[in-house]
Amino acid sequence: MRQPAVRLLWLSQVPYAELLALQERWLRRLQAEPGTEAGALLLCEPAGPVYTAGLRGGLTSEEATRLRALGADVRAIGRGGLATFHGPGQLLCHPVLDLRPLGLRLRAHVAALEACAVRLCELQGLPGARARPPPYTGVWLGERKICAIGVRCGRHITSHGLALNCSTDLTWFEHIVPCGLVGTGVTSLSKELQRHVTVDEVIPRFLEAFKETYKCTLISEDSPS
Repeated sequence: MRQPAVRLLWLSQVPYAELLALQERWLRRLQAEPGTEAGALLLCEPAGPVYTAGLRGGLTSEEATRLRALGADVRAIGRGGLATFHGPGQLLCHPVLDLRPLGLRLRAHVAALEACAVRLCELQGLPGARARPPPYTGVWLGERKICAIGVRCGRHITSHGLALNCSTDLTWFEHIVPCGLVGTGVTSLSKELQRHVTVDEVIPRFLEAFKETYKCTLISEDSPS
């Protein structure tokens, strides 16, 4: 049986706003002709620090002002979840997918994202990575969160996705309660493996995990469309 084809767009290190703009273009494309193509996998490394608040909020106006004073961008976006941080050294993965050609429902899509992150950690030599039951989201190593997940889905079309800490400066997380979970910590591949792990290093293994999990092929595109 022929596997569905997903377009792959690796943006390298770009401002977070560029990722959001490309995501919006792909959303409009899939919404215009629903069910005709599987969509696109958008990958990037954020060029600068940004805090995002999801549909459930997570940041007051006073907190947003304080975070901007640190030199970070602050954005309210349409994904699920509360507040988190994105920045250099982090792999951002936004699958803009029509779930119908992939034969998936929303819950299966979220589970697949978690499985991709778990598999990547395994391939990097961290077999202890796990998804946890609610209220926890994302992928964890013990009580330390290594990958945040927050998605949006409307009419079977997804956006947003996951953020995996590779060599992220984790001190940025100290200024918020990540995802609203008190008493938990954050970590990165670099911290766990005790060596510098770049986003570029993990991309091939992440793509391997994505193809295995979503049972799709990836078609690389040289430029955003």
